[in-house]
Amino acid sequence: MKFRLKYNAPVILTFALLCSAVFLLSLVYGHAFLSDWFVTHRGPLSSVHTWLSMFTYVLGHASLEHFMSNMMLLLLVGPVVEEKYGAKNTLIIIVFTAVLTAWANMAVTNNGLIGCSGVVFAFIILCSMTSFKRGEVPLTMILVVALYLGQEIVAGVISSDNISQMAHVIGGIAGAAFGFFLENGKRR
Repeated sequence: MKFRLKYNAPVILTFALLCSAVFLLSLVYGHAFLSDWFVTHRGPLSSVHTWLSMFTYVLGHASLEHFMSNMMLLLLVGPVVEEKYGAKNTLIIIVFTAVLTAWANMAVTNNGLIGCSGVVFAFIILCSMTSFKRGEVPLTMILVVALYLGQEIVAGVISSDNISQMAHVIGGIAGAAFGFFLENGKRR
């Protein structure tokens, strides 16, 4: 029996490779490289940099731990999402969640935002929704929402770390919205 490697989830794998390249470049060129192009901040809407960083911040990561945790979860749940909803929808989910999370972050704080945690949370929720059937709500989805989003809401209230729990919550909400939208579209 012959085995061959398969690029089984092209959007997820390409996204992970881009994140890896940015992380490696940040190790070589330092934090200034990240903060110039891979952190989104509140800025003038007339600036191309402000708009571009709303997309590129998801490629940057602040530390090895941040990068590894996001990549492990992305590579665990992302291919399931891409197989269920398709490459085009997966790309739309990534872009929409990135921009929505950037807008929300800029609306409420001056802090920068870096990393694809919001996108990962969207995929976690979407992955838990893959077994939806008409008239049924999977208990796994309810538990995932309660555990992941509940944890983030509590952490956002009591924690003073540099983690954007809001990005996680917005990503989870975006994932749920996409899940309902995509499932309802299939039933018509």
